[in-house]
Amino acid sequence: MAHITGWRTSTRTQGQGQCVEVGFGVDCVGVRDTKNRAAGHITVAPQRWREFVRHLKRGCFDDA
Repeated sequence: MAHITGWRTSTRTQGQGQCVEVGFGVDCVGVRDTKNRAAGHITVAPQRWREFVRHLKRGCFDDA
């Protein structure tokens, strides 16, 4: 399992418990449920994470 550090939530988190945390490893990015950290996390390649964030910022998922 990848060693991921620096878990953080968005600065826009409103405290309603519908958030995920993101952490960074040497060659991966981890994503986990803030309310259920013990359930583990998923990992993606840094390039894929950057693409995902770029699509979020462009509004590509707004109608989803």
